[in-house]
Amino acid sequence: MPQKQKSHQSWSELKQAGNERFKRGQYGEAAHLYSDAIRELEKSNKKNPEDLGILYSNRAASYLKDGNCGECVKDCSMSLELYPFNVKSLLRRAAAYEALERYRQAYVDYKTALQIDCNIAAAHDGTNRMTKALTEADGPSWREKLPPIPTVPLSVREKLSQQTTANTPTPNRAAQQNGSRETKRNTPSDKDMKRGQALKEEGNALVKKGEHKKAIEKYSQSLKHNPTEVTTFTNRALCYLSVRQYREAVRDCDEALVIDSSNIKALYRRAQAHKELKDVKASVDDLNNLLTVEPNNAAALKLLQEVQRKK
Repeated sequence: MPQKQKSHQSWSELKQAGNERFKRGQYGEAAHLYSDAIRELEKSNKKNPEDLGILYSNRAASYLKDGNCGECVKDCSMSLELYPFNVKSLLRRAAAYEALERYRQAYVDYKTALQIDCNIAAAHDGTNRMTKALTEADGPSWREKLPPIPTVPLSVREKLSQQTTANTPTPNRAAQQNGSRETKRNTPSDKDMKRGQALKEEGNALVKKGEHKKAIEKYSQSLKHNPTEVTTFTNRALCYLSVRQYREAVRDCDEALVIDSSNIKALYRRAQAHKELKDVKASVDDLNNLLTVEPNNAAALKLLQEVQRKK
C-alpha cells in the first residue's frame, strides 16, 4: 500500500505526489498527501516558512475543489501568515469566502491580489461580482462596511509579481515555455486600454456578422494597444479556428494562458485546434486541465469523447 511508504518519502516527494493527484482530480488524496508533506517539513531541520506556506496553499486548493470552504479559508490564512501576500492563497481564500457568502472578506482579498498584479483576470472578475453582491446587500454605502484593505508595499509587489510568474504551475507545456513573458507585459495606459477596448468591440461586431478575417485584423490592432487583455486573444483564437488557421489559434491560446493559466475558453479552443492538427495527446491534456477547473463542462466532456475515439 502507498501509505506504508510515505514515512520514507521527503516532504518534497509528498508534495509532488499531491500535485499529481490534484492534476488528476483526486482532491481528497491530494489533501492527505499535502498533510503528510506539512508534517514532514515541520519535523525537518530545513523548515522554510515560504515552503510551508505553499504546502498550506496547495492543501487549501484541494479543499476548495472538494467544496470544503471552511478548511480552505483556514489553510489560506495559515499560508498567508507564513508567506505574506501570496497571490494564490489570496485568490483561493477569496473564492472560498465568496462560496461562503462572506462577500466583504472576498472583496478585500480580490483587491489585495490586484495590488500585486493588476492583470489577474480572476481577481478583476471576482471584484466585479463582489461589488454587485455588496451593492445589492448593503446599498450604495457598502464600502463603509468593508474591513480594511491591506496596503501591499512596493518592494513586496515587485518580488511577488516575479515569483508568481516563475512559480505558477501552468496546465501545459506551451504555457510553461511562454511563462517568462508575463513579466514583460507593460501595463497599458488608460488611453491605450480605451482604444484597445474599442477595437476589440469592433472585432466582436464583425464576428457576429461572420466576418472572421476582418475581425482578426481588428483584434490584432487591439492587442497592439493592450496586449494584456485575455479575451482579445481567445476571441482571435476563435476566429482563427473559423478560418482553419489552427497553429495561429494555438499561439493565441498560449498567450491567453500565460495571462490566465486556467482560462476555460483558451483551454477549450486550443484543444479544438490540437484536434484539427491531429495532436490527440495535447488536445486530451488541455481538456483534462479544463475539467479540473470546471468538471461538469458539457462541451469539454463531449469533445473529450470525440478526441479519445481518435486514439
